[in-house]
Amino acid sequence: MSSTTRIGIVVACGILTGILGMTTGCGKNSADTNGQGITLLNVSYDPTRELYREFNAAFAAYWKEKTGQTVTIQQSHGGSGSQARAVIDGLEADVVTLALAFDIDALVDHGGLLPQNWQGRLPHNSAPYSSTLAFLVRKGNPKNIKDWSDLAREDVQVITPNPKTSGVARWNYLAMWGFVLRQELGRDFAAKLKDGQHADEVTAAQAKAQQFVAQVFGNVPVLDRGARASTNTFIQRQIGDVLINWENEALLGSKELDQAGVELVVPPLAIKAEPTVALVDKNVDHKGTRQVAQAYLEYLYSPVGQDLAGKNFYRPVSPEAQAKYAHQFPDLELFTIDEVFGGWAEANRVHFADGGTFDQIYGAAR
Repeated sequence: MSSTTRIGIVVACGILTGILGMTTGCGKNSADTNGQGITLLNVSYDPTRELYREFNAAFAAYWKEKTGQTVTIQQSHGGSGSQARAVIDGLEADVVTLALAFDIDALVDHGGLLPQNWQGRLPHNSAPYSSTLAFLVRKGNPKNIKDWSDLAREDVQVITPNPKTSGVARWNYLAMWGFVLRQELGRDFAAKLKDGQHADEVTAAQAKAQQFVAQVFGNVPVLDRGARASTNTFIQRQIGDVLINWENEALLGSKELDQAGVELVVPPLAIKAEPTVALVDKNVDHKGTRQVAQAYLEYLYSPVGQDLAGKNFYRPVSPEAQAKYAHQFPDLELFTIDEVFGGWAEANRVHFADGGTFDQIYGAAR
């Protein structure tokens, strides 16, 4: 099977699983009250299909052996922001496994679907794995794209999803911004942003960052809603010179990159992306699935869950899995959203809220 065929099938399957999640995940009660088994709905973001296909099978076997109960896990995938809105609008997710904590915070703020302290209920701030960003370029890298700075060149078309709907798109945007701050302020740029002693230097650097990001988005011919749609635009529709995407997404398809006529470029500086997971309390209590849904999330931290994360090119949090899979991850300089942007709430307020910096940038770029 060719790479383009594989990606087309994956996208089609993602649409189907999203529909199944919406139609069958909203029943009155998914608990095993009549011996027919338990059904959970995991509402996730775009590139986790392969991970959760394997993880769900492993968890179902584990739960069957432990309790004798049959559990079926249904999946819904899409842009992280769109998925959060679907849950707010009534999609009865038992668990959410989204691209950024801000999207899960939205479930608290709009509907009270889970408590404000949700992120402290599981280890590592409810992030059982992490990732970062990488570039896919055309085979042979004809545009010689090596770093973030190349994305602002007039001869380069960039493919990235819409930050209004996609989690990875927000990470992409913030990585570009942080790249400029690192260039302007030096290796200790995160400290300079906070210490208050370099206000003029920081102001100038922020202005350059905004100008740079505006130039990059001026090179974006189409804004898809999610990561997989952007992959389809780049691979199948052959639009663009470079695709910015999840590291795990690029590495997962690394064996097929040559067939697809693309190759991987890893910029030396990137943002540490920490996708988060949470129990949707209001839904699990209504459906009677709290016990199994909680166990499902906890199993992500088990040796089996961590091994599957590494196998699917996510960066595990357990030392054992980190050591096992260290060879497949490039050694990068990484910065975090807390260090550079003051956390997701502040980043969203400044950059992604209506009328924020992204709206200003993209409006000007058009």
